[in-house]
Parts: sequence; structure tokens; C-alpha cells
Amino acid sequence: MSENDVTLRVRNVTKRFGDFTAVDELSFDVRAGRVFGFLGPNGAGKTTTIRMIVGITIPDEGKIELFGERMSARLQDRIGYLPEERGLYKKMKIVDQLRYFAALKDVSGAEADKRIDFWLERMNLAEWKNKKTTDLSKGMQQKIQFISTVLHNPDLLILDEPFSGLDPVNVEFMIDVLAEFKKQDKTVIFSTHLMETAERLCHDIILINKAKKVVGGSLREVKEGYCKNRIALRATGGNAVLSDTKLVAKMEAHADEKEIELASGADAQSLLHRLIESGATITKFEQVEPSLNDIFIEQVGGHDSNA
Repeated sequence: MSENDVTLRVRNVTKRFGDFTAVDELSFDVRAGRVFGFLGPNGAGKTTTIRMIVGITIPDEGKIELFGERMSARLQDRIGYLPEERGLYKKMKIVDQLRYFAALKDVSGAEADKRIDFWLERMNLAEWKNKKTTDLSKGMQQKIQFISTVLHNPDLLILDEPFSGLDPVNVEFMIDVLAEFKKQDKTVIFSTHLMETAERLCHDIILINKAKKVVGGSLREVKEGYCKNRIALRATGGNAVLSDTKLVAKMEAHADEKEIELASGADAQSLLHRLIESGATITKFEQVEPSLNDIFIEQVGGHDSNA
């Protein structure tokens, strides 16, 4: 990977608050034109890292480079940042707020109004343009804050828990919107603890827990690194084979099939051959790829960090 391929480079970054280490020796790259999932349980250090990336706070150790440079006011204008803590002016009209946020990023006048109208229409909020924040539902307010994040057409979009507080319909809607950015070759970073959503959107991920990196890389690399040689099996008979601990380490029964984890040193073809020899009738024999949620639970233990 050349230097030009990297939008963001984080190297050996540590951040402490008193005796508490919120981020510990964290390193990763975010490649240009890709969707990067910053994953981990609540309190793992995701938001602290994002605040360092956008320059709200600075690392105690290590360095962060954006577009090959240290953070500056000029670089901040190339970022669209949606923080986890939402903030809109309650008594101000939506259109006036969006004009204000656009002006902060040097987008004003007719161009700002054009972009505002486009995004309000895209978010199905055009009729709320002259309403106040207090007239909108929580989900609508979140959409307005998202619009304020993208009005200046940023090169890098950073979204901290963007699906928090949204109902399932609006989660699906926002996934579709982010997929559009994905097609435009924009660089997108979003933090979440929703593994299924990350799996649908991300090219690359990093999983952190208790301030430290657990695993990272492309989605494909991460999944291949956690292959457990699991088999989805639907069969009649073969019980003696499935009881052989030299072949089968673990077996879980589902509604109409079994999920099998092969024993160390065993392979899928040996199991299949033995089942056929035993006279079992097999209607499904399929290797199961681990999901991000499987990897998350294995690494985090299914519990939130204490960080």
C-alpha cells in the first residue's frame, strides 16, 4: 500500500485520563475510498479515539496523520463528523440551522440552499424544513444532524454510533444512504457495536476491547483468520460418526439442521466420507463462515468493556 492510499494513519496512540487508560498503544490505517468499521463494546475506547482523530483532544503518546499531514483547521474542513452526542438548536428552524452549519464549512448562499433541499428531500424531511427541532421526532433529529455532517461534501465521513436511537426502518434507510457514499469512493469511518450492520457495509474493520486492538484488517482477512472449520449439516443417520470425538469437537442442534465444529486435525472431507460410508442420507453439508458477531463474542466474551 502506498502512502497515497491511506486517508488516516494512527500509530501507537495512547490516551489517559488520570490513572485510567482509555486508549492503549493503538495503531491502524484507514484506506482511501473504503468503509472502515471501528468496532467494539460500549466503553472500549472508540469515541476517545475518534475525538483524537478530529482534533478535539490530543494523544498523550503516538501520532495521527490525516491525508498525510498532522491535523489542522484546514484538514478539519475535509471531515464530516457526526458525534455520538447529538446537538441541535431546539427553537431554531431546521433550514436556518442547516444554513448555519453549512456556513461554518464555507458553504453559503444559493449553493447551501441547493444542498439543503437535496438532502431534506433525500431524507424524506422536505415538509419539515421550516419546523423547529422540538417539532421533530428523535429519529428525524438524527437525520437532520446527519445532513449537517455531509452538507460540505467531506472527503472523510466519521460517524460515531450513527444508528443509535433509530428504529429498524430508519436503520435500514441509513444503511442505504451510507451505501451511496460507498459507491462514490468516499472514505467512511463509523463506530458501532452492531456487528450485522458493520458486516453489511464495511470493507475493513478494527475491533478494540478495553482500550486495545483485538483484531483488524479487511473483512475477508478477519473472517478467514477465525475459520473454525464449522459445518452446517442436514442428515438422517450417521449418529455414531457424529459421536466420534476425533472428528467432531462440538455439535449444536438447530431447527432442522446441526452445526458441527470439527475436532483439531479433522477435515470436512473426512467427516463427509465417514457419513456416506455409514449410510447416512445427507441433504446439506456446507462449511459455515464465522460472522462478525461470532468473532466479536469470542473476543469480547459477549460482555461490555469496563472502559
